[in-house]
Amino acid sequence: MRVSAKSRHAVAAMVDLGLKSVHRPVALVDVLDDQDISLSYLEQIFSRLKDHGLVAGVRGPRGGYRPSRDLADISVAQIVAAVEDPSLRGRKSRITGQPSEAHRLWDGLSAEIMGFLDGITLADLVETARARGYAGAGARRYYEAPQRRAA
Repeated sequence: MRVSAKSRHAVAAMVDLGLKSVHRPVALVDVLDDQDISLSYLEQIFSRLKDHGLVAGVRGPRGGYRPSRDLADISVAQIVAAVEDPSLRGRKSRITGQPSEAHRLWDGLSAEIMGFLDGITLADLVETARARGYAGAGARRYYEAPQRRAA
């Protein structure tokens, strides 16, 4: 299992969605609106998330997306698995048709990573973000005034 930039963007988008969708669905243009991600790329990510039952779409003028279930029931591993390409799993040798020792090593590492990510929920990440004063992309945030250097 690869943890690519797409996975990182998907996790960040889900955290942002979790922060903003408390009272209403959130339009994609409002998800990660201060990040350098194109709307079409975000649409691809949310299409995969929706296909895997992690988000639900709401149609209409006040439509958008919301998590499809409680944030505590969505793990980071589920988000990563939803957006990663399954064709990259289980590669085998062209000669023997069996996985090589190197493939077994990387498959084992991938399993460890996914096990670690499975223990972290979206609720955990949203709670940490709120505790750090992050209210979601584009939301008002508190910033400390920069300190001046002594002359």
